Amino acid sequence: MTKSKLLGTSGLALAFALVAFGYTAGSVEPARAQELDKAAVEKIVRDYLLANPEILEEMQTALDAKQHEAQRTAQIETIQENKDEIFNASYDGIVGNPDGKITIVEFYDYNCGFCKRALEDMQALTQENPDLRFVLKEFPILGPDSQKAHVVASAFQRLMPEKFPEFHDQLLGGQGRAGEASAMKIALALGADETKLREEMKNEAILENFAKTYDLANKLSITGTPSYVIGNDVVFGALGKDVLNEKIAAARASCGESSTC
Repeated sequence: MTKSKLLGTSGLALAFALVAFGYTAGSVEPARAQELDKAAVEKIVRDYLLANPEILEEMQTALDAKQHEAQRTAQIETIQENKDEIFNASYDGIVGNPDGKITIVEFYDYNCGFCKRALEDMQALTQENPDLRFVLKEFPILGPDSQKAHVVASAFQRLMPEKFPEFHDQLLGGQGRAGEASAMKIALALGADETKLREEMKNEAILENFAKTYDLANKLSITGTPSYVIGNDVVFGALGKDVLNEKIAAARASCGESSTC
């Protein structure tokens, strides 16, 4: 049984205990309260739950809805308070129209299988929506190889931002596990100077920027990849192009005459 269900059952037991002995809020006398027969109360609660087990499911559904609403409220507050860091951080890569009206922010890892599948969605969406701006947040969470691949990617983006979309497509769309060697091979093939690139990889700002992304992900309740921020919505998982298109349409509708959203 989950923690939330245990808490719900405890609360339910207390409620039934009060009802069973004919008490209402504020009417329990201390002397009488001490005389409650614990075994009798437990039996009443047990018998009721056995006869009405569906009430636990109803309570869990209500609790889940309340927790979801609390999470949603926290996400909206985080987005409003960190708009520039989420949508306009200078260290993030950009795919699509850099000046696009609609922005999708993707948290991704180069070794995430679902991110690899979602790559085609991003490519199709940017082709179909000329006003779409895709912001790519480096979110290496799948081990040391991912960390090293993202260090190369971040260094490459800082040196050659105009070629970053091509680099990103090749590394994320490649076979096998991404790491420093595979990322470096693609970077050099795209014209990067190895000496300058390796020097930039030592830049402390790269790991500092990763830390900023981890912090944002934590505030947005993002624990896996890919995850997206579109307008005030947070979308978890590779749910497909159609779902993202719906979110784009909603963002466009809410944007109105605003230049960007």
